[in-house]
Amino acid sequence: MGSEKTEKEENIGLRYRKSDFSKWFNEIIAKSELADLRYNAKGFLVHRPWSVMTMKAMYRIYEAELERNGHMPVWFPALIPERNFKKEAEHVEGFAPELFWITHTGDRRLSEKLALRPTSETAMYSMYSKWIRSWRDLPLKLYQSCQVWRCDTKATRPFIRGREFFWIEAHDAFETRKEAENQVKVDMKTTEQIMHREFGIPFMFVQRPEWDKFPGAVHTYAADTIMPDGKILQQPSTHLLGHNFAKSFEIKYRDRKGNEKLVWQTCYGPAIWRILASVIAQHGDDKGLVFPFKIAPVQVVIVPIGKSPAVKEACKDVRNRLADAGIRTMIDDSDKRPGWKFNQWEMKGVPLRIEIGPKEAKSGKLTLARRNNRKKEKISNKGVVKIVERAGNKITASLIKAADKFFYENIRSAKNMEELGAMLKLGGLVKVNFCSVESEGEPCADEIQDRFHAMIRGTRVDKKEKPTGKCIVCGKKAAHVVYVGKQY
Repeated sequence: MGSEKTEKEENIGLRYRKSDFSKWFNEIIAKSELADLRYNAKGFLVHRPWSVMTMKAMYRIYEAELERNGHMPVWFPALIPERNFKKEAEHVEGFAPELFWITHTGDRRLSEKLALRPTSETAMYSMYSKWIRSWRDLPLKLYQSCQVWRCDTKATRPFIRGREFFWIEAHDAFETRKEAENQVKVDMKTTEQIMHREFGIPFMFVQRPEWDKFPGAVHTYAADTIMPDGKILQQPSTHLLGHNFAKSFEIKYRDRKGNEKLVWQTCYGPAIWRILASVIAQHGDDKGLVFPFKIAPVQVVIVPIGKSPAVKEACKDVRNRLADAGIRTMIDDSDKRPGWKFNQWEMKGVPLRIEIGPKEAKSGKLTLARRNNRKKEKISNKGVVKIVERAGNKITASLIKAADKFFYENIRSAKNMEELGAMLKLGGLVKVNFCSVESEGEPCADEIQDRFHAMIRGTRVDKKEKPTGKCIVCGKKAAHVVYVGKQY
């Protein structure tokens, strides 16, 4: 009776529905044990095993794709000397307000301040200038998986906006502009291949307007996705850096004729932290997390029904065969009741559950439950590995389909400022005619920002859209079709 009372008192369900997104998001992170929000330093998150295991799986998939495309891994120091930042004026101006500075060791003041890296251009390119001497050293394509620190003064939210976050950054150097531009296209394809097809997060790649570029870039291209509350979350961005950093850091090479030239550079930054936020938000439901199969910390949980020797042996046999096939599997042989276990693992987003009781152990017909639609079916014990693999792929495909539907249903159009205001209240991205994404268009962007607290996201990359009529703000002839949205 004591055990039963304890189980009833343990509330493993969610109080908030996904429609109340902000409260739901914070509650699901706490109750599914992704992170603890109570650490006493603003913007810094304690990551619990469930989120770490998920992000490690995400890292493995992303890193494999980068390496398949010719990148090699490196680790650079987390501390960057102040002089490095001063070499590229636009870059330091853009990041200066967000830098964490180290000025002392013990009670001794340092002769030069050191910054916790907000991004690694100024660290890595100081070495690129030493490593690159000849055209034979190119292309140079390196990446690192690491943490970065930015003293963001806006409201922090776990996995969405914080002062310490986890990402991957790839930094490339080439002989020609064409090679650099091709790399930008490869970065976009990588985002599609991994973030969309593996993690199930749809997006629109847009070229950012001149006033919203990465500090030091020639052009910035960013993947914008839509969260359940209608706000926009920027996901991986890729930047054509041109010669800007090469000039500042003197990254030069001798071409085949012996002439000294500057390299062309790009950088690409998939933020695993933020992508996890989209996975939580996009796929989760009123019961808890829902993971795509490949990134689930545990892909299959086996729940014994009863404790007979035959049941225990059957559970171990299935677990071993799945584990031998590389499927992350565990047996929940705790003293909790089966119903409590079902709810617990649904909360934590495990894609597949196998139930094995005396009948299943005897007949060899197992019960398989899917997290995404909560449907059950009888499966053969003998074919369990292939059945689980097929079911996992179907779950991911189903999540992608649902996420795509939500994304495209939340892209709208507006012909004037009144319509824009109405559409922005519905959330998502709003397509409008606009005067210019060059610097002369910034006053119109500021007016939209002031009136609606929304931002010009940029022009679509995957297809050219011809404007018709006048700018939605100033009334001048429109030169571009842009997308507007409220962001985190």
